[in-house]
Amino acid sequence: MPRATPSPAPRTLPVIVLAQFFCTSLWFAGNAIAADLAAMLHQPAAFVAHLTSAVQLGFISGTLTFALLAVADRFSPSRVFCLSALAAAACNLGLLLPGLDAGGLLACRFLTGFFLAGIYPVGMKIAADYAPAGLGKWLGFLVGALVLGTAFPHLLKSGALQLPWRLVPWATSALAVLGGLAMQRLVPDGPYRRPGQRLRPTAFLSSFRRPGFRAAAFGYFGHMWELYTFWTFVPLILTTYNRAHPGAPLAVAGWSFLLIGSGAVACVGSGLLSRVVAPRTLALTALALSGLCCLVSPLVLRGAPAPGLLAFLWGWGLVVVADSPMFSSLVAQHAPATARATALTIVNCLGFALTVASIQLTSWLADRVPTHNLFLVLALGPVLGLLAQLGTRRVAPTE
Repeated sequence: MPRATPSPAPRTLPVIVLAQFFCTSLWFAGNAIAADLAAMLHQPAAFVAHLTSAVQLGFISGTLTFALLAVADRFSPSRVFCLSALAAAACNLGLLLPGLDAGGLLACRFLTGFFLAGIYPVGMKIAADYAPAGLGKWLGFLVGALVLGTAFPHLLKSGALQLPWRLVPWATSALAVLGGLAMQRLVPDGPYRRPGQRLRPTAFLSSFRRPGFRAAAFGYFGHMWELYTFWTFVPLILTTYNRAHPGAPLAVAGWSFLLIGSGAVACVGSGLLSRVVAPRTLALTALALSGLCCLVSPLVLRGAPAPGLLAFLWGWGLVVVADSPMFSSLVAQHAPATARATALTIVNCLGFALTVASIQLTSWLADRVPTHNLFLVLALGPVLGLLAQLGTRRVAPTE
């Protein structure tokens, strides 16, 4: 039942953001220690792509399950978030099981991704239940927390903290437990929540019949083709530079954290700007700029000095994710209120399916083309995402 007053408590947004940050630190926990895991299991350097894809495939399976069962529409989203966080934290600790082989490690990452489906899209659903108007600002902070959480394991492995690699899974799992419990205890169901009362396996199909929803979804898909592949291969770009310039090596873990984590600033900035600039305008501008970065990347990666390379990657890290909260906001606003979580979840599912294809294609190309030409293929996402907007006028959200 809706609350008597729709105004969220002052602590609501900070708690949701911190919980999202703590829990999504699980996402790249395996990537940050991929070199250690690969050495322990005698796996090739390309193993990092398989680790990332395992998490993504788990997330896809989880989002399909959560969407088809309408879990967060039928049950308390905060409780779903908490239980998912506890389960994901336990699976993340599976990385430390004695005698684990490569298949078992990939299974642990798959299961971690599966339960992340109850964290990231459900967190967006909780935000939408508190602030359907001005949702872009909330999602700017929320996706910013995801970006920072994704980058955080690299910080744990960097020279700044220098944690032994076995402590990284412990640290990220502990944060996830704290985040899940905080959401459960401090963020009750939002005043705008309209729970679904029955199982509707095809409820999300009604969302795709709406032009505004469809345009936002296809823009999001184009964005996702580029995003996680860029994040996955940032360490490769830095490592390749170090090999070409052995006299002035870059700290790969530390710079990976800064270059990926910088996107959090862009997400918060786009969220705040969405109060005065249309979210669709912000999303399409960022998508166009990130596509341009893909196209000019060969010129920069081929021979730029270290400051130029880092400046370019920093700018790319900003625009590659600045559109994410805007597209998610548009998807949420154009989805039916009683199937909002299901719609958000299925769009996430399809978007992350594209990340697996993109990561694996780029990994396959890495052995066949020079690194400086590798990321031209990522431009396909932004280009197709922008083309999908042609002929689509701005459509007002409807219930």
